[in-house]
Amino acid sequence: MVFEKKLWREDMKRWDEHYKPDSIARNSRLQKADIARLSDADFLKYLVEIRDNACEMIFRHHIFTIPSSFPVGHFLAQTRSWTGLSSGEILGLLKGAAPISRGIAAREFEGVQAALADAGIKADAYRGKPGHEVLEELKSKNGVGEALQQFLDVVGYRLVSGYDISEKYALEMPDMLLKTIFDGAADKQNRKAEFEKNRDALRAKVPESSRAKFDELLEEARFIHRLRDERGMFNDLWGTGLVRRAVLEAGRRLQESGVLPDAALAINANHDELVALLKGEKNPSVEELKRRQEWRDTKTIADAPPFLGGTPSGPPPVEWLPQKARANAMAVDTIIREIFDVSTKKAAAKTVEGIPVHPGVYEGTVRIVSGPKDFDRLQQGDVLVARNTGPAFNVVLPLLGAIVTDRGGQLSHAAIVAREYGIPAVVGTRDATTTFPDGARVRVNGDKGLVELLS
Repeated sequence: MVFEKKLWREDMKRWDEHYKPDSIARNSRLQKADIARLSDADFLKYLVEIRDNACEMIFRHHIFTIPSSFPVGHFLAQTRSWTGLSSGEILGLLKGAAPISRGIAAREFEGVQAALADAGIKADAYRGKPGHEVLEELKSKNGVGEALQQFLDVVGYRLVSGYDISEKYALEMPDMLLKTIFDGAADKQNRKAEFEKNRDALRAKVPESSRAKFDELLEEARFIHRLRDERGMFNDLWGTGLVRRAVLEAGRRLQESGVLPDAALAINANHDELVALLKGEKNPSVEELKRRQEWRDTKTIADAPPFLGGTPSGPPPVEWLPQKARANAMAVDTIIREIFDVSTKKAAAKTVEGIPVHPGVYEGTVRIVSGPKDFDRLQQGDVLVARNTGPAFNVVLPLLGAIVTDRGGQLSHAAIVAREYGIPAVVGTRDATTTFPDGARVRVNGDKGLVELLS
């Protein structure tokens, strides 16, 4: 029934006609609030509203988890069985189907760059000046200010490097935004011609009797693919960014009243604790908030055990299931493996081997990005090396020459955005962040899945 009725199309209809426009409206309204001017009583009401909105945004993200990927998993599993090709060779046909993954503000970004060019404004005039001052100055310039504000309205309060309020939103990284605006390369690729060429070449490898089915499955996979990142960009990455703004405003008020020595400590309090502090209560103490901060600053995903309660067994073989359930199981199993599985290959010294995502060979400077503090260090042409990435980091894509990650497979967010933007990428290397020092020069081979230290 799922396949016959293509139930994911009903989910996409609900997303396009109800959830997406409603999420945009809700988050836009909350973003427009001048929270620094709210009275104490109104600000407490706003905190409740922003928390409830964030919970709803997380819910909306996850109700579309299966439909956003299911047709892609089905297409991939079936095409592999017909052709014997690798996942990377097949998933290249999804390039161009998810414009959101190239950047939520691609049109606004091009508008800012065009406005700066028309006004004859170049980055050299602002080198060395504080980023927030430069942004304010640019906003005041005729012909540039409006275009810049439109760009910032879209990207400004979305979290860049994760999903938690401990991550920064884009406006907190003005230097990164300015590098992207001044130095980033606009996306000018002709994806339609590239897609048609690659589709025809791959289709020729499918048995003739299955080509009509191949066409149908490819159409469904491309139809749904944008939902994978849209559900995050318009829901929780935005809603949680607005929570961070509100929590930092609470921290500012608590710092001004002498309760906290640093407004950012408020990030370590939960909602009820934050409300209590704003109402004059004494718990949690500054010492407790500092303890939580230190724990968060010194722990990484590597400190968590791979499994809780022992190593689980894998899913049952598809052949054990009833015939009618096998296609569903294969689709879901394919999705899970392609999101999370990493390479098991052993590489030579000073080299890591992972999963090749997008072809091309690129040589550049390694920039290790382990958190928000590292984004301001990105320079045009850098090779971003990270444990993993979220969809909102695509705000820095115009700066990057290549992407390398420790974790994730062909359907990880890093793979999706690299494929869409068309830059060489290798994911699932396991240990690129510990193999290559920041500032080293490497060669990224997106055809073979190899990253080699040069100097």
